[in-house]
Amino acid sequence: MKTLATLGLTFFLMSFCGLSEKFKSLQSGTNSGSNSTSTTKGSTSGTSAEKPQLTAAQQSIADSATETKWDAQGLSWKLPSGWKKMDANKLTFNYQSPDNAFLLVNISEMSSDFPVDSSLKAYYDQAMEKIKQGHYTKARMLEIDGIPGVEFMEAPPDEKDGIRRYQWIGYRNYLGQVQNLNVMLSTSKANFDKHSDDFPAIMYSMKSTK
Repeated sequence: MKTLATLGLTFFLMSFCGLSEKFKSLQSGTNSGSNSTSTTKGSTSGTSAEKPQLTAAQQSIADSATETKWDAQGLSWKLPSGWKKMDANKLTFNYQSPDNAFLLVNISEMSSDFPVDSSLKAYYDQAMEKIKQGHYTKARMLEIDGIPGVEFMEAPPDEKDGIRRYQWIGYRNYLGQVQNLNVMLSTSKANFDKHSDDFPAIMYSMKSTK
């Protein structure tokens, strides 16, 4: 169990590899021009953001789940019975299911002039490319509780015991702070299908204090 938990956290951190350089590049480009932060909701470069729609099975899970709050960030998710807290502090919020599925959330604090729209477009374009390469099974612009972002799901890994991830990355303004919000649900390849309804039910249940 500890090994799987460590793997989940490790792969979550790996999902951030290269992001700091991307942020610096985007930041540099913005600093040379406008100092305003775009907060446009619903679309990125002509790509309309969809809104979550739960299936009957997913809605049933959400209806019976318990709202779990991250008070430090004014966020919450509905988690099925048995999910337990691993860690929660100012910038990370991690929960684990009894069978080693994980909700791993990370917030990165950005400068006030960070180019939100350009970054979301970069995430979206990268996700579309990974679909072509066979690394992702789906990706789309998705707005959750008014927050624009990009949703994507990894293809099953080649490794028998590999980790498969379902992820959403978005941006919000909270208490005057521009934040990159990275939400990931993951578990082993063999366990992923078992959570095919749990994961969207959890992801789409996210609420953010306005």
